[in-house]
Amino acid sequence: MLSTKGLVFKKRLAKKLIKRYIKPYEVEEIILENAIKLKLLAFIRIYLVVNVSQVVKYKKQVER
Repeated sequence: MLSTKGLVFKKRLAKKLIKRYIKPYEVEEIILENAIKLKLLAFIRIYLVVNVSQVVKYKKQVER
């Protein structure tokens, strides 16, 4: 999941209304030990290579 910290959104929402992480994205390639290339959707206009500190491993929720 990609962190929204440092991302700019078109609509200026209050910081507390923005989700901390957005969708789980697939890792396309590991560039360096601290940089990875994500497989993002076309409408997301950020650079595809991000630092590992901005990515969190996705865990599926367990249904009870």
